[in-house]
Amino acid sequence: MLSAAAGVLAVLLVLGGMMWLIEPSEVAGSGAAPAGELRGHEVEQQASEPDELTESSTYTTVADAPADPAPHGSTDGLIVHPRTSTTVHAEPGGAEIARMEPTQINDTWLPIVEEREGWVRVLLPSRPNGSTGWLPDADLERAHTPYEIHVHLGSKTLRLLSNGEEIGTWTIGIGRPETPTPTGRTFLLGSFTDENQQFSPVILPLGAHSDTLNDYGGGPGTVAIHTWPTTDVLGTATSDGCVRVPQEALDHLTEVPLGTLVLVDQS
Repeated sequence: MLSAAAGVLAVLLVLGGMMWLIEPSEVAGSGAAPAGELRGHEVEQQASEPDELTESSTYTTVADAPADPAPHGSTDGLIVHPRTSTTVHAEPGGAEIARMEPTQINDTWLPIVEEREGWVRVLLPSRPNGSTGWLPDADLERAHTPYEIHVHLGSKTLRLLSNGEEIGTWTIGIGRPETPTPTGRTFLLGSFTDENQQFSPVILPLGAHSDTLNDYGGGPGTVAIHTWPTTDVLGTATSDGCVRVPQEALDHLTEVPLGTLVLVDQS
């Protein structure tokens, strides 16, 4: 099972173009403006081969993906990794709506939110927020994460739990009212570093996107957890939707396995 820290070195080899994950206002001296809207990611249905389907990734929209049936619910911590390219279905044995690849930012790990015989329902990394899909169990490797990450927007706090026990609570910065951090359940999608920026040693993209911005600096508007050069942003709503955390929190979060559930609420 891949932890956030374990994925960092692998991503360094393919880092070019990854700064789309970060808000342009958060890139020191960039002054970058949004460079266009997400385009061309409608998926075809009933394709006969996985490579004929649009990949479900942080870059894409899967318009026919069923919505999360319990957007604020917990899970039992089971996560899955596709061993190979596999199809995403709207229901068990039903319409093929996308494909899922074994590697995205890092190895792909997704939280299970429902199971039926031979099938698992997972949260997807693609738009719209709260998208789910069914994967054939035979194509998957299973693991378990004891962790959950709880982000409370009202109190501007992040709590890290392991086996239901709180192991840390930190004051955080969240999205501005006009660019709010999206609520609901999502997951830790990946981890990478970028030597060209100085605001966070590690950036942790989530399987969620801004509801008000189609992109950050030309990318897909992925929400991430990261640090900030100054602590005055903690306890404020001043980001473009990302969650800004103190270094101590990031140190703990980089040890959390990819696929770990992240619950964002208004409390």
